[in-house]
Parts: sequence; C-alpha cells; structure tokens
Amino acid sequence: MLMHETMRWFGPHDPVSLSDIRQAGCAGVVTALHQVPVGEMWSLAAIRERQYLIEQAGMSWTVVESLPVSEDIKRRSGHYLTHIANYRESLHHLAACGIKVVTYNFMPVLDWVRTDISYPLPDGSKALYFERAAFVAFDLFMLKRPAATSDYSSIEIALAHAWWQSHTDEQKDTVFRNALLGLPGSTGRFEPAEILTALTAYQQVDADQLRENLFYFLGEVIPAAEALGLKMAIHPDDPPYPVLGLPRIVSTEADLHRIIQAVPSPANGLCYCTGSLGVRSGNDLTGIIQRLGTHIHFLHLRNTRHDDAGNFFEAAHLDGDADMVGIVRELLLLMKQRNISLPVRPDHGHQMLDDLHKTTYPGYSCIGRLKGLAELRGLQVGLAGKLLEKTSKEV
Repeated sequence: MLMHETMRWFGPHDPVSLSDIRQAGCAGVVTALHQVPVGEMWSLAAIRERQYLIEQAGMSWTVVESLPVSEDIKRRSGHYLTHIANYRESLHHLAACGIKVVTYNFMPVLDWVRTDISYPLPDGSKALYFERAAFVAFDLFMLKRPAATSDYSSIEIALAHAWWQSHTDEQKDTVFRNALLGLPGSTGRFEPAEILTALTAYQQVDADQLRENLFYFLGEVIPAAEALGLKMAIHPDDPPYPVLGLPRIVSTEADLHRIIQAVPSPANGLCYCTGSLGVRSGNDLTGIIQRLGTHIHFLHLRNTRHDDAGNFFEAAHLDGDADMVGIVRELLLLMKQRNISLPVRPDHGHQMLDDLHKTTYPGYSCIGRLKGLAELRGLQVGLAGKLLEKTSKEV
C-alpha cells in the first residue's frame, strides 16, 4: 500500500495551478479557505465552492491545511469561546463535504520563521534558510523587543553583534522583511508594531499556560471531530524551539505524547513533519513513527541540514540529515499494519529552473516540489517492492 500523494494549493490566486498539480501525478489537493478571517466560521457554500474547483480539475480535496486556531484561542482570552464555537461549526461543514483530515498548529503569533527565502545552493537553485545569529540580530537590533537579551546567551548576543557589524544595510533589510513574513500562502508581512503588540499580549502565557490552553481547545473540539469521523492533525513547531520569547509546545516527541494523552481519541492525532521535527537533533524521526504511528493522520516529508548553533536550510528531499529511506520504510510498514493509505505531500521545495524567474510563495514553487514528489514516489515504490519481496520469502 502506497501513500496518497497530494500537493498544497493556496487557492485560485496561487501561481501554481490545479492543472500543474494534476500533471504532477497527484490525486489529492491540500488546501484551505485562506480568504476567511481567522476565528470566523467556514460556510458550507464556501467549502463546496472550493471542492468543486478541485474536482473539476480531476482531483479530490483530501486534507484541510489549515483550519487556523485564533490567537484568542491560544491565549484563552477575548473572543475565544465564539471562535471555538465557529471552529466546531466549521468541522461540521467540512465533514458534510466528505473531508476527513484537518491540520492545524498552535504556534503563537508566527506560523513559521526563516531569515532567507532565497538561499543560494551550489547547483544554482534556491532554498529556505534560518540563520540563528541573523534572527537574534533581528530581534535585538531591528525589532528591538523589550527584554530580548534575557532570552539569549552571551555567546548568541556576541554572534548577533558580529553579524550586525559584518552585513550591509541591504542584507539587514532582507532579514527584516523575511522574519516578518505572514502565513504561508500570503504575500503580506507583519508590521513591527503589530508583532510587538501581539508579543505583549503573550507576556503572561508561558509554556505551561499555552499547553493548558491547547488541552482546553482539544477538549472542546476533539469530541465533535470524533463524532463527525474527522481526524485532527497538529503540526509541529517550525522551528521547534522558542522564538521572540514565545513558548513552543509541539517540538519534541514528549510534547506529541502529552498532546495525544491529554484528550485520548482516534480523532486527536498528528501531522508528521520530518522537516520541523528533524531540525531538533534529539528527535528520533523513525522512533516517533514506531511509537506514535497509530496517531499519525497526515505526512509532510521534507529534509533539512542543520547544525548545533540552530542554523538550518531546506535540503533536497533525499539529501538532508533525516534518513528519508528509513522514514519511508517505517511509514510503509505502518500503513500496512493499519491497512490505510496516509495522505502525504512533498513539503517545500527548491526554487529552480523556470521557477527562478517567477514570483511564487516561499517554499511552494512548482518544479522543486515536483522534483521532491518524484523522488519520494520512486523511493516508496522501490521500498514497497522490497518489502513485498521480503514478505513473500518469509511466507
């Protein structure tokens, strides 16, 4: 049994068309109603309209990514009760349309962070990159977050000073703009004052409080999801450690286990992202599949190269620190054991070939993701044949 191959699509304004995705060999599309403000309900009509576009292109809407969780819910303040009620109603509408998996994250304020969205690789393609010293310099000298120095070691601060002294104003401006990027699929950027205001609202929310707020949210929505036959899949933090003084609570295997145990249910599960989890050296990627595999509902397969200083870049899908061969082998065994085909998408991709001359969402150009999809497809087909051969010999 092979994975159900999909690709992420950001809607009618995405430079990558549904036709492009279909030609890549995908049977499913991963998307969301990005036009709906966070916290508001997704109407049945809007869901069906998006679903119709995808079906007309010869594919199915397989997974929602993401049904976003509002900052009010994450802080458990303001309009959080209304937003939770809207979330449950959105789940009802999604289930009525036959959608089975809903992905979400619980990262405060920032969805993901990179300092360079056009990091040049030796072959001429471009990748996403996170440089720790550059980000600390952004926090200290550009954003000028109050009390930011207390979150960094003296060595990190010294490295940030050295970075600041050795880079041009243009390079600093590039990091400034990249660090303030909005949600994936958006061309907008946060304003510094907007970020500082949002950070202020989290001053009383530490990791324990944020975790408690997540568990409260799960207690409110998981029973509804289970009754509807939906699977909720939480996405790990990206990067998997605190940024801008904000806590991160979905970064380690222990975090994932606590989330699953908080509200035990077949609907309470994981989006297994090898890129996010793989940046943290202590995460055993194949071990997570072995120990938590029954709770995995959606797969993001990508690779990174990282170091002990906290720097990382998006490597080719089969050429990073993650043992993608071992990971895919474990996933194939997991799917055989569970008798299911898990939805998968090649997460991120290098900007390359003709896409170098196009404006695309960072990490989501077409050709790089197609290359990753082809590599992963070949890998799993080859491994599946070997596993079948092994099974036949054992019989």
